[in-house]
Amino acid sequence: MDYRTRLQASIDCIRHCVRQGHALRGHDESEPSKNRGNFIELLKFHARGRQDVERVVLKNAPKNLQMTSPDIQKDIVHAIASEITKGIICDIGDDVFSILVDEARDTSIKEQMAIVLRYVNEEGYVMERFLGIAHVADTKALTLKMEIESMLVTNGLSLSKIRGQGYDGASNMSGKINGLKTLILAENSSAYYVHCFAHQLQLTLVAVARHHGAVSDLINLVGGSSKRMDKIRECQAAKVVEALCRGELETGRGLNQELGLKRHCDTRWGSHFDTLLNLTRIYSSLIECLDIIIWEGNSDAKADASCLLRLVQNFDFVFILKMMIGVLSITSELSSTLQRKDQDIVNAMHLVRGAKFRLQEMRDKGWDSLLDSVFSFCNKESLPIVNMDDLYFPLGRLRRKSEEITNLHHYKVELFYTIVDMQLQELNSRFDEINTELLCCVACLNPDDSFADFDKEKLLKLATFYPNEFSKDDISHLDLHQLDAYIFDMKTVERFAGLKGIAELSREMVVSKKHRVFPLVYRLLKLALFLPVATASVERAFSAMNFVKNTLRNRMSDEIMNDFLVGYIESDILDSLDDECILHTFQNMKARRGSL
Repeated sequence: MDYRTRLQASIDCIRHCVRQGHALRGHDESEPSKNRGNFIELLKFHARGRQDVERVVLKNAPKNLQMTSPDIQKDIVHAIASEITKGIICDIGDDVFSILVDEARDTSIKEQMAIVLRYVNEEGYVMERFLGIAHVADTKALTLKMEIESMLVTNGLSLSKIRGQGYDGASNMSGKINGLKTLILAENSSAYYVHCFAHQLQLTLVAVARHHGAVSDLINLVGGSSKRMDKIRECQAAKVVEALCRGELETGRGLNQELGLKRHCDTRWGSHFDTLLNLTRIYSSLIECLDIIIWEGNSDAKADASCLLRLVQNFDFVFILKMMIGVLSITSELSSTLQRKDQDIVNAMHLVRGAKFRLQEMRDKGWDSLLDSVFSFCNKESLPIVNMDDLYFPLGRLRRKSEEITNLHHYKVELFYTIVDMQLQELNSRFDEINTELLCCVACLNPDDSFADFDKEKLLKLATFYPNEFSKDDISHLDLHQLDAYIFDMKTVERFAGLKGIAELSREMVVSKKHRVFPLVYRLLKLALFLPVATASVERAFSAMNFVKNTLRNRMSDEIMNDFLVGYIESDILDSLDDECILHTFQNMKARRGSL
């Protein structure tokens, strides 16, 4: 009983550290040390005031059975990770699934590959669960495939059960000859590949956002100095106080937060929009900061600040800034929506089409509202406003060498139409795969507008894409009976009338037990949900990796890092784990001195 109490206390403390991503060990864990590390200090706190625990742990425990050694800590973490992974595998059962894969370097410059499983649980919910992370010697497609297969086999899964692949567009992942998707398709023809929608969208944003290069120069000059950023914060705080006194701003939790200059990055989703939005909010403070640099900076900084000040106070800069915010606001909203874990491919295609429609509508009807927004901003910041009927003269170019075009033609045709058309062209070229036959067939399952997209012939064609799931008899049964009965039932039952997306349809079919009445149709629905939309879950795993394995813990082994990440990422499963399961898994890993 003493051994069980001692082990339970260690498990409780390690469980908390894993969930929070905290380090277990400290620099000096000896008894005279003032800080013996998170685990020991937490164990001391846990035992304080609890006599049943305090009498059997740390100095009151046998010297050879204290259950606090580094090996014991690692074994407990591994037991926790094993139970979480076992729960994920049990949730999948004998069903099929999809994989999301990507690779990245950790803080010790080791290439790591992360795998996330996408599946539909018994309640009809789309789940994306972190399976694990593994070190790979290189990023060749064959190496990645072997590591994926090894990880799947270790957890009792198989490549033959894969029904979808989600990667970015790198050649080693999506190459048509020797890419990872091709190697897996060669063994499993039903493992259909979908290029990450969020990654494709980011590529379209990068291509358009390059037209505002002055922002990068501004961030480098002002954002690279702590003194200049402090000055911006002081100016912005003073303006907020003035606005509050005039009643122009409201007070409340989360309002009027301190803003800075966010540095955008081509690989950070949504960063361009956030950068431009913050720039408009602290514009006047930036102008004051540039004035100070001109008066107090060194010669190089003075020249750069003077040039940038002329540039940012020009009407061209404000016009492009407001126009880019309008364009990126549409695509940024789309990017955030695509990154949801339960997003399905049908809704993703609908969202992309919606973004294209809104951009086209902006091109056709958005000119007047854009111009009003630009004029309003210029009046607020006391900037010059151009007359649209006058001739346009570019900044820094001789007037006699300029083309004779009006300001209206330059801003409306050469800038506004060009940028919006470029964004539309990028979306059309990047998302050409939404017109493929497979995804067109999948779209027929959409329940929107009382199943307006239902097409029996296309759904029968969809079934032929999955020969392992649908035999000839199954397809015949779908054709002669089940699809007709299904669509009649869906259109006549009121609870299915207002559904949005196939994810809601899946959940509602399970709740109403219709998945048992129409098992073949529900199988089609699940296969559609398996198709991955974005690799956001994998990217989040890498963010967690950088938190768990940071610069202070850069010697962490691959095994302990994987175990930590499983518990840290899948914290909801960790919270629901039974202590007895962890106790027995730990006890059965090897021979122990104590027994339960």
